[in-house]
Amino acid sequence: MKILGIDTSNLVMSLAVINNQQLLGEYTTNLKKNHSIRLMPAISLLLDELDVEPSALDGIAIAQGPGSYTGVRIGVTTAKSMAWSLGIPLVGVSSLEALAGNGNYFSGYVCPLFDARRGQVYTALFENGERSENDQITMMESWADQLAALQKPVLFLGDDVSMHQSVISEKLGNQARFGPPDWNVPRASYIAREGSRKIQQGELSDPNLFAPRYLQLAEAEAKWLAAQQAKET
Repeated sequence: MKILGIDTSNLVMSLAVINNQQLLGEYTTNLKKNHSIRLMPAISLLLDELDVEPSALDGIAIAQGPGSYTGVRIGVTTAKSMAWSLGIPLVGVSSLEALAGNGNYFSGYVCPLFDARRGQVYTALFENGERSENDQITMMESWADQLAALQKPVLFLGDDVSMHQSVISEKLGNQARFGPPDWNVPRASYIAREGSRKIQQGELSDPNLFAPRYLQLAEAEAKWLAAQQAKET
């Protein structure tokens, strides 16, 4: 079963193709460049290098969010279009879960996080590769207090960890662990493997109804809704 994994939910753009859990190829960049321009050529290049025709794909797995609104939307739209045109299954994988996959063998908790501005983070919690807390948006200070109460080592992953490292270190002290830089980059190979598992178990999504998981409204949407509510009162 050949599965294409895609992640454009943040600055990282990662693509991978697996065949029956074997990684055939992976392409990952961590650059502030336009995913909307680079994504399709990168997919074409990877498939060409692997000598895999799009029609040979058995499914597509996409990082569904949370993350950058624009980044998530670009990846989801591309994945939906490809799945619909090829007539193959589409499945979504949490962007936070994909990042946490880098620390699956850490002895303790794994906390992936993305900055969500104003002291907030998108985050979740995993232990031994299993989810302990659902994806959420929360204040970093209160989240750090919650993690400190676990009284176990916590591995923090993500390029945005540095933005909150002072709070993390203050609240958790020696409980806090920080991985090497390459562990902060999500891998599409994880998304493809998890997607393959979901497809085999029948956890499929309708491409027409599939939607990103933002966890919060975009700032423009929130302002528009607030304006509408103000008009009604």
